[in-house]
Amino acid sequence: MLTHGVQSGDVTSNSATIWTRADREARMLVEISRGPEFRRSQAIPGAWLRASSDFTGKTVINGLPSGTDLYYRVTPYGHGDHDRAGQQLTGHLRTAARDRRDISFVWSGDLGGQGWGIDVDRGGYRIFEQMRKLSPDFDICNGDNVYADDPIEATQLTHDGSVWHNLVTEEKSKPAETLTEYRGQYQYNLMDENLKAFYAEVAQIQQWDDHETHSNWYPGEILEDAEYTEKRVDVLKYRARQAYHEYTPINPRYDAEGRIYRTLHQGPLRDVFVLDMRWFRDANSPNRQTFNDGGILGLRQQRWLERELLQSRATWKVISNDMPLGEVVADGASDYEAVSNGDNGQPMGRELQIAEILRFIKRHKIKNVVWLTTDVHYTAAHYFDPDKAAFNDFDPFWQFTTGPLNAGSFPASPVDGTFGAQQVFVKSPPYANAAPDSEYQFFGEVKISGRSRELTVNLRDNSGTVLWSRDLAPQRSWSVGRSLSGSDSHQCWCESHPVMDECQLLTSANRRRTVSG
Repeated sequence: MLTHGVQSGDVTSNSATIWTRADREARMLVEISRGPEFRRSQAIPGAWLRASSDFTGKTVINGLPSGTDLYYRVTPYGHGDHDRAGQQLTGHLRTAARDRRDISFVWSGDLGGQGWGIDVDRGGYRIFEQMRKLSPDFDICNGDNVYADDPIEATQLTHDGSVWHNLVTEEKSKPAETLTEYRGQYQYNLMDENLKAFYAEVAQIQQWDDHETHSNWYPGEILEDAEYTEKRVDVLKYRARQAYHEYTPINPRYDAEGRIYRTLHQGPLRDVFVLDMRWFRDANSPNRQTFNDGGILGLRQQRWLERELLQSRATWKVISNDMPLGEVVADGASDYEAVSNGDNGQPMGRELQIAEILRFIKRHKIKNVVWLTTDVHYTAAHYFDPDKAAFNDFDPFWQFTTGPLNAGSFPASPVDGTFGAQQVFVKSPPYANAAPDSEYQFFGEVKISGRSRELTVNLRDNSGTVLWSRDLAPQRSWSVGRSLSGSDSHQCWCESHPVMDECQLLTSANRRRTVSG
């Protein structure tokens, strides 16, 4: 049988990745139909669900019609027995449109943290039902979608003294160290019926941050945490990454490449740039370096982002950054976990890398760049104004912050003035670790008008109420079809392969071909 539902992810105008998990070795058969009754459908023999991947599997479906609501059905077939089918599960996805039409999507992160797990009597992860009701085209899971370092106990007291009753499992009883325990983090969240229903109905763009491995980790770190037997982060991170790729519907090409950062081209109105601000970062420190040592992205990912932004033909460039810009996130008494160092001065440390990216965007006249983030467990809107910044060689832009989905909420972080961040809106609790049944659980919604191309951001709470909204009018972009050298070139529709220095450029004769990097 299929044990943890079905999911779709990394959906484009003509393709989608379908995920499931079985209780034993099987092969997944995927059927695709335009209607939920499956009167006319196409069957695709899919991936094998094997013990080596914890009986999870993903199948990429190509050749899908654009801008269409599609339904899929997954059936497991026993190994060597093609006549006997197991339980069937169905799901829904919406492919990206190639023309200009209305778009909506949601984003958030931070699920199952600070001891707040699934309390069935309180409705479980109920925020997902509010997100599902909006019928978005897709959802960006911005990071911290499991808390591998955060055990779930049977009970926990809320701020008002009532008792929160968690579902508990063996794998969630201690911090994850083994591959089995990391896999168990995802299995735990998929016990929630709201989450499974949402995943089955809304396509995912999955990202990660620190808690999929360990709080505030960086490459090369040796943990001082007494709860851990294995203290080498460089050992833990590979187990965590394997579990992440096994349990999320990220396209399998990124499983093979071992990466999470990627671009999703989704028609003329928006491209989504998914960052990985964890795997390639420098060490957490006082963040006062005087040169770009790779920063929070690493130099290779930085160049990839600049290249992809330059080559984007979409009106809106949506950057999904798993850690915020401008909001000060400390790691202990003297070190910093995110980009900003809190001194409000000229860029130093990781700020230098962001300054280079912002300068690149300005000098290449790349317009309509919006940053979406979570991580800090409150919701906010920040306008980055060069006229109020210590470093001002950039065009003004917005960053929108939301979350958590089901975790502790916290007072708002200080705002750093290096890039002129102005806190236009914020809602956060007055005390630390507010429970998920409070008013301090959040998600964001983005709508883009096909007619006007105007982008609207709604910041919502766990009841679905809009707390704050802003409409952004598009600006004309002059960067389309220009290369990194500044010379005119044909626009590339493909995504850059990580080992390619330049993206393969399409000529006018083959511009409509599908190109894999």
